[in-house]
Amino acid sequence: MSEPAKEQTLAEKSPASYECNGCGYIYVPSKGDNNAKIASGTPFEELPSDWKCPVCGARRLQFSNIGATDAPSGFEENLSYGFGFNRLTPGQKNLLIFSALAIGFLFFLSLYGLN
Repeated sequence: MSEPAKEQTLAEKSPASYECNGCGYIYVPSKGDNNAKIASGTPFEELPSDWKCPVCGARRLQFSNIGATDAPSGFEENLSYGFGFNRLTPGQKNLLIFSALAIGFLFFLSLYGLN
């Protein structure tokens, strides 16, 4: 009896982003590289062999796969739950969480002004 196929998340289905080990530049396939005239939507694996990091000039071998950065992390059928927060990318969720914490902290500090 064969095992059922493993369902993939949206992040697993999306093309992976790659980070330069030298300078931290992140190549995001959905953005491409305007400096080298690489069209948006070009996966890292399809970049020309002579392509280099636009920031530090490192070769492709100096890049590490960091996974998809511009895709929601859940499954497609769950996107409509959670007041729309499931459609946010991990970076957008981090921004939302830490912004709310900062606002809460500022509100807490403002209570010292009450006399």
